[in-house]
Amino acid sequence: MAYSELIKNFARIRDYMREFYVYGFKSRDEYDAKSARSYDNERRRMESWLGDYMAFRQDAAGKNVFLSVDSRHIPHNPLHKAFKAKSFTNKDITLHFYLLDILADGSALACREIVDRISDKYLSRFSDAFPLDESTVRKKLKEYEGLGLLRAEKIGREVLYRRTDGVPFPLNSWADALAFYSEEDPMGVVGSFLMDKLDEGSDVFRFKHHYILHALDSDILCQLLQAIDGRRSVELTAQNLRNGYEYRRIVCPLKIYVSTQSGRQYLLGYDGRGRRMVFFRLDAVKKVAIGGEEKQYDAYLKRQAEFDRHLWGVSTGAGHGLEHIEMTVRFGPSEDFIVQRLEREKRHGTVEVLDGRTCRFTADVYDASELLPWLRTFIGRIVELKCSNQLVTDTFYEDLQRMGALYGGGGDAVQ
Repeated sequence: MAYSELIKNFARIRDYMREFYVYGFKSRDEYDAKSARSYDNERRRMESWLGDYMAFRQDAAGKNVFLSVDSRHIPHNPLHKAFKAKSFTNKDITLHFYLLDILADGSALACREIVDRISDKYLSRFSDAFPLDESTVRKKLKEYEGLGLLRAEKIGREVLYRRTDGVPFPLNSWADALAFYSEEDPMGVVGSFLMDKLDEGSDVFRFKHHYILHALDSDILCQLLQAIDGRRSVELTAQNLRNGYEYRRIVCPLKIYVSTQSGRQYLLGYDGRGRRMVFFRLDAVKKVAIGGEEKQYDAYLKRQAEFDRHLWGVSTGAGHGLEHIEMTVRFGPSEDFIVQRLEREKRHGTVEVLDGRTCRFTADVYDASELLPWLRTFIGRIVELKCSNQLVTDTFYEDLQRMGALYGGGGDAVQ
């Protein structure tokens, strides 16, 4: 098959891009999921989008290719290009212009009438016109209704379709807002498409922490948000990222969580079969099938709100049991910013000022080990650290001992 930059199936490209650029670039010999020819075609396709952002190193094992992105110099996420390379068949393109032309006068027509007009007004002019059936046109009309290009009106037993043309929105005045939205919002790919319609784009922003890789999950995220908005259940086809095992799960989607540390996205849903809240990493979800309306959605939302009260990250520990943790820190006379930082970052914990030199952070969470990276940022100020899970405090102090052995020094970080 000849190489083409355009794609029909984005799910396949999503898998290739993660294998090459998220989990580490694989050579032709290392990648065994598809044939060598498929590997070459997909690699060249992605290089056509990302060639300006690729780099390589040469070592004894050969040439190592990787994605090199400096957020100081790149104002827009290059991975959005993958969503703009959709291919269309000749019939897709032809029907697009025929449909919009027939409905251009503002009339509302049934599928049967549209088929007749296409045949009489257009296809009859050609001796080798493609065959057209009503089911093909009906599918295209429903697709365009979903995209917002057409509006359906049911009169009696018939469904009539008309164009949704409106007053053009002055996008140019929103150039800076779109530039920010396209990079910062989880659905930023929508902003990227809108920016393509501007007379002149905006590149006024640069981002210190720019999590570009999760743009590949935008289509999955969009379907989950549609299900949440419609209060519908979903069937997820997901994959265990460690062993590759694929499984299906029916859940009621409730909230999307985005990590401020890694940019990683998670779905929190209620598993009716297991009667518990469960998290799914969006990059592990391969397919979403939206189901029927969930009648107990409000009850599940109340459970989610209660469940969220003891979350620090997305780990729920063993059996959703709670672990109590306390950290006492000291601060100087002019270091009120320490207390302010604790208040800002405490999440569901509490902060109590003990005196003019010390304050205490307290929390009850499902998995206290998730706090360890954050607790370590207070090394040098920690007066006391206690946790109902002894493993957490043991890990903290053992890390300090290893750090002391590695770097030396005789100062006490914890008293």
